[in-house]
Amino acid sequence: MLEISMFLLVGGVSLLFFMLYEARRNVVKMEKVKLPALPHNMGPISIFFISDIHKREVSDGIIYEVKGKADIVIIGGDLLEKGVPFSRVEQNLDKLLTLGTVCFVWGNNDHEVNTNRLKDIFKQKGIIEIVNDSVKVPIHKGKINMIGVDDASTQRASYSSALRKTLPSEFNILISHDPRLVRQVRTEEGIDLMLSGHTHGGQIRLFGWGLYKKGRLEKLPQTTLLVSNGYGTTALPLRLGAPAETHLLKIEKE
Repeated sequence: MLEISMFLLVGGVSLLFFMLYEARRNVVKMEKVKLPALPHNMGPISIFFISDIHKREVSDGIIYEVKGKADIVIIGGDLLEKGVPFSRVEQNLDKLLTLGTVCFVWGNNDHEVNTNRLKDIFKQKGIIEIVNDSVKVPIHKGKINMIGVDDASTQRASYSSALRKTLPSEFNILISHDPRLVRQVRTEEGIDLMLSGHTHGGQIRLFGWGLYKKGRLEKLPQTTLLVSNGYGTTALPLRLGAPAETHLLKIEKE
């Protein structure tokens, strides 16, 4: 009986340490995406995508790995949450700014803090905040539309407003913290790529099952969708079966 108890104790402690490890991983997933609408004159473009930072400090190792390889940085929401000091937020933003121009779209947890203070930080640092709108961002010899939709779970999303200044014939990247927005996307709107987070890939998956799907890159009839497991955690600082991740997307002409 004692042997069984010791075995269970050691197994439980080992599992706990593994879940802490999964939550603290600093992984840059290299994703190749071929899209037919990428303009010929732009050539391949690279995007560093990070979402759901929450309480974490962005690793210097990640910055070192990505530096010089990204044309633009996109934060897909939940840059922070209630209780995170703004000094940490500024530190994370300063690190990401060393990689290139930074675009930001709001997540549900971002609205838990003093949003005016956060907006002031964005203005001071030159972060491109996209709220139910689109911004034309120059990359190489062309421009891409960055379409940002506010968080749907807090009733702040307006997809129709975000599309007002876009044309289906342009190269359009949609950023929405909540991936469920993909249900509103129509093929005729010309959304070439959609980037999301929010779900944490289920964060803790038991026997392959989680509250949400694991993060993935998939081609859908109406667009190509990347849903990230995210970089930080919510509630518990643990992960299982959905390790922390960031993404370096290389987009090429199909």
